[in-house]
Amino acid sequence: MTEAQIQFQRLSDIVDELRTKCPWDIKQTKESIRHLTIEETYELADAILQNDYEEMKVELGDLLMHMLFYASMARDEGKFSIVEVLETQIEKLIRRHPHIYGDLQGASEEEVQANWEQIKAQEKAMKGKKNASILDGVPDSMPSLVKAQRMQEKVGAMGFDWEDVSGVWDKVTEEIQEFKEAENPEARAGEMGDLLFTLVNLCRFYGINAEDALARTNVKFKQRFQFVEQKALSANQSIQDAGMEQLDHWWDEAKKSGL
Repeated sequence: MTEAQIQFQRLSDIVDELRTKCPWDIKQTKESIRHLTIEETYELADAILQNDYEEMKVELGDLLMHMLFYASMARDEGKFSIVEVLETQIEKLIRRHPHIYGDLQGASEEEVQANWEQIKAQEKAMKGKKNASILDGVPDSMPSLVKAQRMQEKVGAMGFDWEDVSGVWDKVTEEIQEFKEAENPEARAGEMGDLLFTLVNLCRFYGINAEDALARTNVKFKQRFQFVEQKALSANQSIQDAGMEQLDHWWDEAKKSGL
């Protein structure tokens, strides 16, 4: 066995032991730890954005433990084992990469993506889901910004897409105008949703991940505002009393400082 195999088996054994000896672990179900898995995923996402490899190592370990926990519970219920999880993933990766493991040689990135979606559709059909949509694979609970981009990527790979980015820019202009012309809160909310969806499409055409872009801007805003807060504190002023002119000045200082 390789060192990776040895450590993987040891972690799997520890998870099994905890599920029979630890009072907290014994009580857990797949439903009770679901929200914790989501939390761990976001913690990994934060570490990635911060380029913090040490934290990535920790969070990847946490997620791996969760995968083993689910598999351990499923095995005890007679559903599947971790070995079956690994076998299923291996088979799926080989099946969905015919340009590597099959006869589809020399495929472009666009062809690879389109073929991936076609193979997924074929898999659904073989399972009796003949009327399944390619969008069925996008989880309903996925955050809206991520979901919008994933849906656009999926339909785009199937040919439902703008010919070039100029069409998206025209759509952005159209949606902005429709938002301006909306006459009530409900209409404005609907038009803003359309505008945001189109902006996500614009991100996709420029190779930008909309969720990551907004996440980085959130971090930047937080750092700059905290800089402003510290400036106000040093000047014995409150944010509310400083006035927008002074706040803008400190904000510009934050930008010039590299934040």
